[in-house]
Amino acid sequence: MTHDGFDFLDGAWTVRNRRLVDFLDPDSGWEEFDGHTTGRLFWDGRAHVDEIVFPSKGFRGLTLRLYEPETGEWTLNWSDSRTGTLCPPVRGRFAEDGTGVFEGTDGYAGRPVRVRFRWSGIGPDTARWEQAFAPGDAGPGDGARWVTNWVMEFDRTDG
Repeated sequence: MTHDGFDFLDGAWTVRNRRLVDFLDPDSGWEEFDGHTTGRLFWDGRAHVDEIVFPSKGFRGLTLRLYEPETGEWTLNWSDSRTGTLCPPVRGRFAEDGTGVFEGTDGYAGRPVRVRFRWSGIGPDTARWEQAFAPGDAGPGDGARWVTNWVMEFDRTDG
């Protein structure tokens, strides 16, 4: 199944989260917690917004996804209720196999990092999102040491 947009993410989902305690230390241990999200499409599917709630963590996140017709890419823009600031976007697209890869630059704990989001396992009622960081200002394709630090497993709650 192929996807070129975020139509699959429209609606309500439960989300099982697993994330590293320290996003750059693969030995820091994993924490698990639940969340739920509701997403909505705009602009004939060229924009998607969702809010995710993490009840046990006491914060919410908001993602704005925008399709750029000129580049054929999506930008994914994240903010959360703890800071109220917009993180630098990641940018990318979906491949023929339906997997989406989106990369950008940001900071973590005062250090520059490369950021990668990966969408996979997309079906009518399931999806998987992974976040990985690579330390430093490594560019795409330069052999960066990626640390997968957050995995979300999505299950649809609205049929």
